[in-house]
Amino acid sequence: MAKVQKAGSSRRGFIKQAGHLAGASALAGVAIPHVHAAEDNTIRVALVGCGSRGSGAVVNALSVQNGPTRLVAMADVFAGRLSSSHKQLKQRFGDQVDVPEERRFLGFDGYRKAMDCLRPGDVVIMATPPAFRWVHFSYAIAKGLNVFMEKPVTVDGPTTTKMLKLAEEASKKNLKVGVGLMWRHCAARRQLADRVQQGEIGDLVTMRTYRMHGHVMKRGFTEPKPDNLTELMYQIQRFHSFLWASGGLYSDFNIHSIDELCWMKGAWPVEAQATGGRHYRGDSVDQNFDNYSVEYTFADGTKLFMYARYMVGCETHFDGYLDGSKGLATISSNTRGRGTCRTYRGHNAVKENLIWRAPPEPNPYQLEWDHLIEAIREDQPYNEATRGAEASLVTSMGRMAAHTGKVITYDQIASCDHEFAPGVDQFTIDGPAPLTPDANGKYPVPQPGLVTNREY
Repeated sequence: MAKVQKAGSSRRGFIKQAGHLAGASALAGVAIPHVHAAEDNTIRVALVGCGSRGSGAVVNALSVQNGPTRLVAMADVFAGRLSSSHKQLKQRFGDQVDVPEERRFLGFDGYRKAMDCLRPGDVVIMATPPAFRWVHFSYAIAKGLNVFMEKPVTVDGPTTTKMLKLAEEASKKNLKVGVGLMWRHCAARRQLADRVQQGEIGDLVTMRTYRMHGHVMKRGFTEPKPDNLTELMYQIQRFHSFLWASGGLYSDFNIHSIDELCWMKGAWPVEAQATGGRHYRGDSVDQNFDNYSVEYTFADGTKLFMYARYMVGCETHFDGYLDGSKGLATISSNTRGRGTCRTYRGHNAVKENLIWRAPPEPNPYQLEWDHLIEAIREDQPYNEATRGAEASLVTSMGRMAAHTGKVITYDQIASCDHEFAPGVDQFTIDGPAPLTPDANGKYPVPQPGLVTNREY
């Protein structure tokens, strides 16, 4: 394994979202020069989506130790976001950031122009709201590009079907695809998964995961639209607030915890039932619930309980627990992706019962990039797109159960025909948005028990 360099900041914390972004305009008629790498083995990178996640992914891409990398193109639909990202990345990495004005692209077609600056075998980072993921992935496959895409990769059944087919196409072309479920690259969690599956705590009986905290950069809490943005651009800018764009806070926040415990189990659940509700919304007009409680059931009857709450002033909890017939395994998480993993005899997590504790570990945000670049340079099979799509679908299954008040099976969410944003590949700056507010400027919210065949 290549030497790991610890990133000094987390992906989500690298660049704060701009508070008030200027409107975007497409660049027309820009000549895109062929970009020559300083060395033949330089892997060139294009960034599509220049917010904190995408910019943080560039930090990790340019920090790998197994060969040179260089950022050569950037694209976004917001001028201020692109400019801020470029400025901070250039200050940090100097000549590794080679993105002159003519290779900074604005508009919904910017992803094509940015990818056109790459050669087959280079890497494109996809960090826009996940509603656009299948559109960008399609073009990357056609161009023969390796891919790093942020999670979640889908938000509904129809787009999951598209992503699974695209994953097969990528494998047929031997493309390497990383998905931003970085905990799968965490050394401590890998050891824990092995220990659990080897029976160290006995047979798994139940699993529990908690993600309960206050607001994170006001994500999902959205005031009425300002006059200086079109409806579509407003919804994209505040994408955590709209289910079509992101799957809402539920999908964005909870996919990591759900995915890691399903990994420990070695299976995906077959159904979910759930509750959830909206409480202290104030003037917020978004579609999110403030809390969710989901019971996932696996084929053998094992349960996974997921608890989520985004409310200021309440107890905070960000952990995972695996209850076995002989003992307990725990994962204490933090927002930088690291986890403290332990196993215990019995079910009291006390020092005298400790069997094993994972040693300190590198940052998994960096590890996932080290692994991807290693696979590219050594031409190893590497495609996380199928698992990313399945994890996204399982997450959506729990969300749909809460939003409809019904038991939702894996097959039901997979075959549900409610595509949240049909025609997303045809969006234009001045075009219509997938959601229309009512006369009071508020958007449709889930109504469990009243609307049961779709989420809103």
